Amino acid sequence: MQHKAYVTDLDGTLLNSEQKLTPYTVQVITDAMNRGIVISFATARGYISAAGVVADISWKYPLILYNGALIYDSVRHKVIDGYWLDSGTSGEIISIGRSHGITPFHFSLDEADCERVMHEPPTRSGDVEFYNSRLNDERFREVEQLECPAGHRTVVMSYIGRLEELEPLHQEVLERFGSAVHIHFMKDIYIQDHYFLEFSHPDANKHQGLKLWAQLMGLDTEDIVVFGDHLNDLGLFAAAGTRVAVENAQEELKAMAQHIAASNNDDGVALFFANLYTRER
Repeated sequence: MQHKAYVTDLDGTLLNSEQKLTPYTVQVITDAMNRGIVISFATARGYISAAGVVADISWKYPLILYNGALIYDSVRHKVIDGYWLDSGTSGEIISIGRSHGITPFHFSLDEADCERVMHEPPTRSGDVEFYNSRLNDERFREVEQLECPAGHRTVVMSYIGRLEELEPLHQEVLERFGSAVHIHFMKDIYIQDHYFLEFSHPDANKHQGLKLWAQLMGLDTEDIVVFGDHLNDLGLFAAAGTRVAVENAQEELKAMAQHIAASNNDDGVALFFANLYTRER
């Protein structure tokens, strides 16, 4: 079957371990899109964060952001569709976190669809490291006491900490909201011995994000090839017709894959496309 679209994860998949695109990857992906191949990405990052690491490629098609919570038009810089939590639920989760001595980075859209990241002064080591890695990110706004502003739509609330710090919060929110909130709990690949605990709309995941993206593109998910490395790509793999794991991927993801590409540090995704050209000749 002729595949109609390709969607890749960024961190650990298209990006190397330094969170960068190699010149080879930029060239191959750009050439592929110039040949008319539909390529996009699905990432846990927001648009500004993603653009900061993949701007060397001129992306032509809608992007899947915030782990599937947001579909974004990077050409017209416009939110197309997505899933977000209401302010009441968001405020209650912030209060539960505060009772455990932790506050999140609150990623939201304001009334003008601008990305905002509200947070209290970072003092815990994981928060400080995360914040320092984004010092020039214009989305970030420090507040004395975090609340969900009226009119803002919560895309995701991200708590950063050690496993034993986050697990009690995880359990309390799970007991309070159950399936009414999507919970994403994973080891961070950049901050040593730290985890991300994220809360979002129940449909804000890469599985539903890919389905919504396909619908907006007029495609069947069976015609989409996806690339990934981490557990947050499990939903992406479950929704797609063809699944490609990079060599450095988690074993659970590799078990779902039909193909294993070279690692992210060896231009695995780009080599897949280069080999695709060879097979078509």
